[in-house]
Amino acid sequence: MSLVEYTLLAAGSLFVIVDPLAAVPAFLAMTPNDPPEQRVRMARLACLVTTGVLFFFAATGLVLFKFFGITMPAFQIAASIVLLLVALDMLRAQRSRVQETSEETTAGAEKADIAITPLAIPMLSGPGAISTAILLERQATGWAQRLALYVCIGAVSLASYLILRFAAHGVRWLSPIAMRIANRIMGLLLAAVAIQFMLNALKELKVIAF
Repeated sequence: MSLVEYTLLAAGSLFVIVDPLAAVPAFLAMTPNDPPEQRVRMARLACLVTTGVLFFFAATGLVLFKFFGITMPAFQIAASIVLLLVALDMLRAQRSRVQETSEETTAGAEKADIAITPLAIPMLSGPGAISTAILLERQATGWAQRLALYVCIGAVSLASYLILRFAAHGVRWLSPIAMRIANRIMGLLLAAVAIQFMLNALKELKVIAF
């Protein structure tokens, strides 16, 4: 595979699996009371974390997983639990405990920050994106292709930030009723995604037979 072919494969695969467009409704639904500046800050931090996570696992994923005895199904199950906790609270129109620190819960004044969890992990850099980065690194045949992989990771993260930044400013035209409806709908969709992650993991472990 030539460098151009590999770069196109890496960029296309990563953008599709990260899928920032699909994260926009959940991003808006989970930040209904935050001003655009706060949403932009969350988006920026989330995309920086996404870049770091994908860089890290592309470089060390196989070795790290083997060293700790961690399998991808185990990671998928852990990610599905995190998403399911957030989704259930969204369906109940409650602030998710996953999105709050103990200090925020005690003070009752700090706003939730979803930048790292669940926006960066597992929504943008979830098990699918991590496994894709690891697979692409394994397919690289030289330093040029490995460098292209890291450039593609950075480019996809930048594109994700630009998409989320635009969405953060566009939310001002949405009514509170529309946001509450979106919150519950996205909670249901997030719950379905969480269950699908778990089913995929169980299927890989051959616990279920479909």
